[in-house]
Amino acid sequence: MRAIKHVAVTVVAVCVLAAGCGGGDKPIGSATSSNPQASTSTSGGGGAYKKGGTVTIANVGGQTWPCQFNPFNPAVNQVALGFVYEPLTFVNVLKAGATTPMLASAFTWSPTKDSIVFTIRSGVKWSDGKPFSADDVVYTFNLMKQQPALDLYSLWTGAGLTSVTAAGDKVTLKFKAAAEPYFFNFANQVGIVPKHIWSTGEAASKPATWANPKPVGTGAFTVQSCTSNNISYVANGSYWQPGKPYLEKVQYPAYLDNNPANLDLASGKAQWGGQYIPNIDNFYKSKSPENNYWFPPTANVAIYPNLDPSHKATSTLAVRQAIAYALDREQISKIGESGYQPAANQTGVVTPTFDKYFDKAALTAAGYDKPNPDKAKQLLESAGYSSSNPLKLDIITITGYTDWDASLAVVKQQLAAVGIELSIQDLQQQSFNQKLFTGDYDLAYYSQSGGPTPYYELRQLLYSKNSAPIGQQASSNYVRYNNPAVDKAFDAYASADDATQVKLIKEIGAAMIKDVPLIPTTESVDWYQYNTKDIEGWPTQDNPYAQPAPYNIPDVGQVLTNLYSKSAQK
Repeated sequence: MRAIKHVAVTVVAVCVLAAGCGGGDKPIGSATSSNPQASTSTSGGGGAYKKGGTVTIANVGGQTWPCQFNPFNPAVNQVALGFVYEPLTFVNVLKAGATTPMLASAFTWSPTKDSIVFTIRSGVKWSDGKPFSADDVVYTFNLMKQQPALDLYSLWTGAGLTSVTAAGDKVTLKFKAAAEPYFFNFANQVGIVPKHIWSTGEAASKPATWANPKPVGTGAFTVQSCTSNNISYVANGSYWQPGKPYLEKVQYPAYLDNNPANLDLASGKAQWGGQYIPNIDNFYKSKSPENNYWFPPTANVAIYPNLDPSHKATSTLAVRQAIAYALDREQISKIGESGYQPAANQTGVVTPTFDKYFDKAALTAAGYDKPNPDKAKQLLESAGYSSSNPLKLDIITITGYTDWDASLAVVKQQLAAVGIELSIQDLQQQSFNQKLFTGDYDLAYYSQSGGPTPYYELRQLLYSKNSAPIGQQASSNYVRYNNPAVDKAFDAYASADDATQVKLIKEIGAAMIKDVPLIPTTESVDWYQYNTKDIEGWPTQDNPYAQPAPYNIPDVGQVLTNLYSKSAQK
């Protein structure tokens, strides 16, 4: 899958969280509904549109499809969550964390925010016809406790989750302390699975690695067929939202390279895109008045250095500092991403989206506000490298991501100028994931998802409980960073007031500067192209009801339940 890639361009108005995007300033997890469109509310009513039509997704995965749909496996869950599996609520990153009820029709926090009660929606059925219940919710969360590899957001080990119990249609999650910031993870990013399927057979014995080739979910679509070249989804005829989905089918071809996907988008053969298109106005927009795009920024693309001592060079601070000082991020943005992705900064805080968390003075004081190749050379010399003993490093990336290839070509040139010989290894997605997740690499080029504040991306990247020993699969801290002070800041964030949360993020940004656990290059955006010739209901900058790229989960489910075919209305 497109590895959570996102951007902002000057020619498109971008809705950023600093502007509120209509979501207000309520905390994430407050009981605020964010229905996508008044005519297509998720809370009931008849269908607003007649059923029919097909949408085809062009999103480069850099591999053929393995036909696996395990929602707990980060290597494949982007074709499962949102399509087939659903969360308790949907949290809209582009509307300041406003919530929409999903499998939970309501929720209530305790006064101290250390427990939350969800009212589980009645009348929902699994796609095999069995009834959905509170027991399925409890089973899902307790399975994550029993199998830590499934707990992708460290809810049991890091967020302080202590119990999940059911009483009738009520499910209660209890925590050791205030837990409101974790709402985005446990309510929005965990797909609920059916107990009657996952409690038997291979699903029960090997839940982390089970292929789940014929997934049973509550979502708007089911998997009709899957081959290495295409996934075909069809509408779930017993879906709980009345009248939805409006589309009959979703086709998801496997693309190994950006170029054929871009051609399919430009011609209208595919209607929904999620990758970089160079010279997009000429190549794509000019081909049809129905071709549109929008790139809201939310996270970072970065160089991931392996911090484990078994990787001597990349675990050496001076080497990581040298790489960070050597990079001209503006050039990487301009040449590698056609300027569509802005230059990132070493604090890891995306600007201008999260400006109030950004400590520009600290960045400038450390000298990371501009490239400094002379300092990079000095640092390499202090680490024992020279022209007679050059530093040679490999960096892995995903094949077919032509913009990342172009960006890495610039990185390679800039590092060569300070005495680092960089070898770029393009790998198929599965091979890349295996190496990244288990720590079998020197450097990796990658991007992960963000959230309503910088806390969410940074916690994924840096929280030690999201890591694992070399050879074992980490959930998101793939660099193997371990800093007790940073962990303490993440843990304190949940119960802190707004001003203290800003202070804590700046402390974490200071650790990014001091320790250089990652080296951001450009700001990641939602690569998003959409065609309105027949399909309407798309998220837009004026109606940002979900993150719009097809690789965003569970947002993809929000989009698919609101799209409709104009020709089917005739």
